[in-house]
Amino acid sequence: MTTAKNGMDATSVSQVPLLDISRGNAPLKEEFMAAFESVLDSGRFLFGPDVFQLEETCAAASQAKFGIGCASGSDALLLTMMALDIGPGDEVLVPSFTFFATASCVWRLGAKPVFVDIEPTSFNIDPARIQEQITPNTKAIIPVHLFGQCANMTEINKIAAMHGIPVIEDAAQAILAEHNGQRAGSMSLAGCISFYPTKNLGGMGDGGMLVTSDEEFAAKLKLLRGHGMEPRYYHQVVGINSRLDTLQAAALNVKMKHMAKWTDMRRENALRYHELFSQCGLDLVLKLPTEEAGNTHVWNQYTVRVPRGGRDSLRKHLADLKIGSEIYYPVPLHQQQCFAGLKEELSPLPETEKAAEEVLALPIFPELTAAEQRHVVSSIARFYGIEASLEATARRKSA
Repeated sequence: MTTAKNGMDATSVSQVPLLDISRGNAPLKEEFMAAFESVLDSGRFLFGPDVFQLEETCAAASQAKFGIGCASGSDALLLTMMALDIGPGDEVLVPSFTFFATASCVWRLGAKPVFVDIEPTSFNIDPARIQEQITPNTKAIIPVHLFGQCANMTEINKIAAMHGIPVIEDAAQAILAEHNGQRAGSMSLAGCISFYPTKNLGGMGDGGMLVTSDEEFAAKLKLLRGHGMEPRYYHQVVGINSRLDTLQAAALNVKMKHMAKWTDMRRENALRYHELFSQCGLDLVLKLPTEEAGNTHVWNQYTVRVPRGGRDSLRKHLADLKIGSEIYYPVPLHQQQCFAGLKEELSPLPETEKAAEEVLALPIFPELTAAEQRHVVSSIARFYGIEASLEATARRKSA
């Protein structure tokens, strides 16, 4: 019988988690402990050398000149809006099909998030719809590189340049992703990265990073993340307390050395899913995610579309078989209760609403085995009455 990577064959799989953080962390335990011990001995729990090292490494990996660590990806977005002096009366264009922080950073400053529809294949903000939403009050655009794939920054930057509008990339899910050879975070004024534990570069708690090649903007971000204080106890502006602690940076420095390998593993898993779904004809039933031309997808999520209202039934079927899945995102931001006051001004968002009804994320983490992937796909095949499971196919081929 064919043996999957990590020595697991298809018939030995009984459950598949959506994400298994411990598989990635466990082999690095000794490195983590040594890094933590070094921080403990130094006593520099804030702005220690590990923070500066991570800032330099993340900036270089993002093809940017400067890295500014902060407390979370959400704070990274908020800090960019503060640095742009976004406030009441201003509008910021954002997708509605994204995590809440993309819009909350605008709302918290008294400005108005203007929700823009997405492209149906990439799930990213549609440049054509951006053009339609620009007004004299538009002060920024925040494209999100959703699920690990860059938005069409070529077109977005063209539109933004025509109107003199700054662009901030929400690259929370997309470290090392590329668009036409440029890394996520390097194609605009600044990029915002999250180190939430489920991200491709996940920490052991919250953490975030800003990357930019604009020296003046970098200085402003650094000032704002530390209460606007420079020098100590002298406040030029009102900032916030948003520091990346040294222990988190130490752990992330250990993991950063493995990022290229883990990204390749995610890409291999995505390719295998494509092959497995095609083998049993499920590519004709589900709409599989794609890597857009010119992009390098880093697959923070592998998100299929389940048509004809069958998504919730399929998810229950997988849960009954102890196979993890998740819906990112079941309620678009423009339909959230907290933004109800904007409904009268909304433009139609048909692609956003359709995606929210159809998307289902499947396990894609780097250490996921080929046998586990076969189990996921064959379980979906059985849901649709395709009896020739991939396990049986594998047995026939190895006989």
